[in-house]
Amino acid sequence: MGLKQQIESDLKTALLGNDKPTVTTLRGLKAAILDVEVSTGMRSAGLNDSEIGKIVLKEIKKRQESLDLYQQNNRPELAENEQAEIDVLQNYAPKQLSESELNSVIDTVFESFPNATMQDMGKVISEVKNQVGSSADGALIAKLVKAKLQ
Repeated sequence: MGLKQQIESDLKTALLGNDKPTVTTLRGLKAAILDVEVSTGMRSAGLNDSEIGKIVLKEIKKRQESLDLYQQNNRPELAENEQAEIDVLQNYAPKQLSESELNSVIDTVFESFPNATMQDMGKVISEVKNQVGSSADGALIAKLVKAKLQ
C-alpha cells in the first residue's frame, strides 16, 4: 500500500473513531499533497511516496516552528495542539538517518572533493542531499559539512 493510500485509510479510521485531532491533521496533509499535485501537473498520475514524504517533512517543520513560537510566548494550549499534529505526521515521515550514518555519507562525498574549501560547501551539501534524499534534514547536513570544512 502506498503512502497516499495509507493516509486515506488512516483518515477513514480516524473519522470512524471520532479522533478529531487526527482527522484535522490528515485532512490538512491531504490538502497539502493535492496542492502539490495540482501545481506540478501530477493530479491524475499522483505523487510517488518519496515526494509525499517530502511534503510530510515540510508539514512537520511548519508545525515545529509554530510549536517553538507558542512555547516562547507561553501558550501551552496551542503548543499542545501543534505537538499532537507533529506526533500524527511522524507516522508518515520517511525514516531519518542518524547523525553517525549521515557523517559516513558526508565522508564518502568528501572523497570526491579531496581539496574542498568553504567555497565548495554548497557543492558538497548538494551532493550529500542527492545521495540521502529526504532522509536527512538540510540544516543538519549543512552543520555537519561546515564542521568538517573548518
